[in-house]
Amino acid sequence: MPRGTYLHLDGGLEERFQCAPGAGGWRYVGERSDGVRTDLVADTRWRQIRVELAGPEWRIRGGVTGRDLVWVRGDTEHQARAVGFLGESPAFLVALSRTLDLRPGEGASVRLVQVTGPSLATLTVDRRWRLIGVTPYETETDPLPVASYELTDLATGEVAPVHVAGDVVLDAPGIELTDLESPPNL
Repeated sequence: MPRGTYLHLDGGLEERFQCAPGAGGWRYVGERSDGVRTDLVADTRWRQIRVELAGPEWRIRGGVTGRDLVWVRGDTEHQARAVGFLGESPAFLVALSRTLDLRPGEGASVRLVQVTGPSLATLTVDRRWRLIGVTPYETETDPLPVASYELTDLATGEVAPVHVAGDVVLDAPGIELTDLESPPNL
């Protein structure tokens, strides 16, 4: 079960996390130094079936139901045609990269609900994921396959690299993996 720390470079916040596969899918639990907590449960197809984001004053609970994403923020229920959430936690990058199940050279455009800031504000966004390739890196035991993605914001055309090894983000815009106590689950 990977445990470690991500550094959010923009605000200097640390996110302590742990994640693990289970019989019904995968779970990630993380807490940032500003008190924002992420609890994401994905099913065996990596769909975000239960997500809870909690800040000092706001909470969002929701998940994918069929082709829609449903969530409650405060006392108000919302719904959008979307694949899942895209939040500040690297957990969302892992779940999204795995649910798309791309092959090298393939890409997919998806609609997401982006959640930002301690107010947990939501906005529907469109992103294009493209798997550039998978590179094995030698380790003391077995080679570690690292998937390299291009993530494009379709509204601005801005392209960002994302590197994922199993269920851990190694590198992404504004995110740095600073500590990892055990290897990723592949």
